[in-house]
Amino acid sequence: MKDINAIAVFCGSKAGASPAYEASARELGGAMAEKGIRLVFGGGRIGIMGFVADEVLSGGGEVTGVIPHFLHDLEVGHDGVTELIAVESMHERKNAMFMRSDAFVILPGGLGTLDECLEIITWKQLQLHAKPIVILDVDGYWKTLRTLIEGVIDGGFAHPKARDLFVIVSSVDEIFTAIANAPEPDREVLEDHL
Repeated sequence: MKDINAIAVFCGSKAGASPAYEASARELGGAMAEKGIRLVFGGGRIGIMGFVADEVLSGGGEVTGVIPHFLHDLEVGHDGVTELIAVESMHERKNAMFMRSDAFVILPGGLGTLDECLEIITWKQLQLHAKPIVILDVDGYWKTLRTLIEGVIDGGFAHPKARDLFVIVSSVDEIFTAIANAPEPDREVLEDHL
């Protein structure tokens, strides 16, 4: 695996119901700053995404935010980041985040986070990238995603090696080990149905 200089973090624009969500977001941001890894995120100053960005910045790290104009105009853009990129659409946001990142970490979040998570996993299945994807399962938040993926595999709609497209961990400490040990995607996850 190549060096990791920037990680895209997909996460909620709300704080969520559990204090553990904020604590994990802040812990991740602090660890990224300590390791000198740039944060690439959705550009908001609110919710879990704001917590991660604030911790990276307070630790002396660099932060790139990517936010659609319509969200920035609602005054949720984080103006304290190192670089804030305004784009036209959510699609452009995801692509810009993808292009600037060496790996992806998914924290708890809402429907937008779920969309980002599934899209980046799908792009990996389609061999559009080989970047590590790590999902942080804070307080069991993502257990239903694991069940859903198993159902897709059991239903015959994905190859069993689709499980290897991402890793689910339960602590921030495990994230960096999972990134370092992420396997290359197997072409069989794309080609077994062709």
